Amino acid sequence: MEFHACKLIRFAHCDPAGIGFYPRYVELVNEVVEDWCKDGLGVSFHQMHEQLRLGLPVVRLEMEFMIPSRYGDVLDFSLRILRIGASSMTIEVRATAEARLRFRGELVVAMMSLDSLRPVVIDAGWRARFERYLVTAESA
Repeated sequence: MEFHACKLIRFAHCDPAGIGFYPRYVELVNEVVEDWCKDGLGVSFHQMHEQLRLGLPVVRLEMEFMIPSRYGDVLDFSLRILRIGASSMTIEVRATAEARLRFRGELVVAMMSLDSLRPVVIDAGWRARFERYLVTAESA
């Protein structure tokens, strides 16, 4: 299964040439991850951070840009998990518009205690939530 979220490319996302500025895409990807936590996993970033004292910081990020986006474009973001480890996972986020891939990102995030700032093991409860978005041979 994939998580989907649509995002409008706003004036604030663009450089002086009127195309999406790459650092803003990183912010949009983070928004999609935050939306996925709330709407896909059922736990908002606020709950995760403030009540559960857990975070999902990015420890590695790779972005690939195919086609520029312009002010006013609406991008359909899809998120899926490529791998789940003991305390980290690899997430792929793709953005398309007009049935064409605009960019893709691959993030490795670690489940971390906000109190100790150390990785924590992804327990069975979290693993079950994450596995709903895990790419399998059938879904690839």
